[in-house]
Amino acid sequence: MSDLFDTGATQQPTTSPHRPLADRLRPQALSEVIGQQQVLGPDAPLGVMLASGSLSSLIFWGPPGVGKTTIARLLAQETDLHFVQISAIFTGVPDLKKVFEAAKIRRQNGQGTLLFVDEIHRFNKAQQDGFLPHMEDGTILLVGATTENPSFELNAALLSRSQVLVLERLSLSDLEHLTQRAEKELDRALPLTGTAREALQEMADGDGRALLNLIEQVAAWQVDAPLDPGALSTRLMRRAAKYDKSGDEHYNLISALHKSVRGSDPDAALYWFARMLTGGEDPRYLARRITRMAVEDIGLADPQAQAICLQSWETYERLGSPEGELALAQALVYLALAPKSNGACVGYKAAMRLAKQSGSEPPPKHILNAPTSLMKDQGYGAGYAYDHDAEDGFSGQNYFPDGMQRPDLYQPVERGFERELKKRLEYFAKLRAQRNG
Repeated sequence: MSDLFDTGATQQPTTSPHRPLADRLRPQALSEVIGQQQVLGPDAPLGVMLASGSLSSLIFWGPPGVGKTTIARLLAQETDLHFVQISAIFTGVPDLKKVFEAAKIRRQNGQGTLLFVDEIHRFNKAQQDGFLPHMEDGTILLVGATTENPSFELNAALLSRSQVLVLERLSLSDLEHLTQRAEKELDRALPLTGTAREALQEMADGDGRALLNLIEQVAAWQVDAPLDPGALSTRLMRRAAKYDKSGDEHYNLISALHKSVRGSDPDAALYWFARMLTGGEDPRYLARRITRMAVEDIGLADPQAQAICLQSWETYERLGSPEGELALAQALVYLALAPKSNGACVGYKAAMRLAKQSGSEPPPKHILNAPTSLMKDQGYGAGYAYDHDAEDGFSGQNYFPDGMQRPDLYQPVERGFERELKKRLEYFAKLRAQRNG
């Protein structure tokens, strides 16, 4: 896959009358690259490496159209390395062997090789391991590019020998700079009003190459007056938002949604909910996650929250899309504004830890049933106090294994309905202390 201002390893002749705008505007030096100062600046990783003359193997992680291929090509140019580009989509083991052999010969002749591997995450573990000996002996300097999280997609051995640099989607100011550069190359201004110009840049969604392709279309139009956003949207379709239902973006957005609810921000929750729906997320997945939020973050501070989530889920199943999504949105708003407590959740986790630590400790015999005479002889049920016969309907007996110190697992908060539960817990604790005193 090509990247910002780059159409592949082989450049077209500069005299070609049909060169795409993105190709014509390809930076000729790192100083011409728009954006990415967090990796290219004087005190940033690449700036420091180039200044010291010591470039290490790199993994560029970022969305499409932000300059991964371009920066790799310019790094080779800056360091006098031979640039070789391959794509993991189209390259097999025999091709890799040829690349490594050519790099060895080049090295023997005094020329280093910067091997740029696009979509490197598409290589399997064995293929990724194949790079290691050639990186270690200096045959190649590897620069990999990936749109997926390297922590999940690349093996540890490869990551340990490389530095991961995060490239960010271009900001609106970056895209405006790129638009101005395009207008200078075209020698004319785009036939757009100021607001339509901003709408065009928003359509690119942080992708510089996509913006240049859109600019090329707009520049070819024959219009009598600048177009407004409405006329622009009629002529151009907005790019689909980048969203992979099984990839990194999926987990990032559901994390943002969950934390917005936990943070009592209904506006942010609705925004991320809408982002996931427009990206094609299954509403049933969202219904399940919303219900989980009620259990995990609202809990007993508002016992009604879980019921509202289940009702909204059922409403979606009955209405279907798009009306059913409104019921899920209403549940989200309710959760965001509900009192929050993870008291029961924390108590459950503490109970699980205690259960693993205590092993097979049996319950105390006085709370065990004794259906046989043998069990009665063993003391099963002896001394059991029937709570309904006790004062206040509470016997205060011990229900933990004999000898175990009583733990405080559930600790309710002073919010919502759990405030009432806290009072009840303290009431029973007081009675228990009195009756066992």
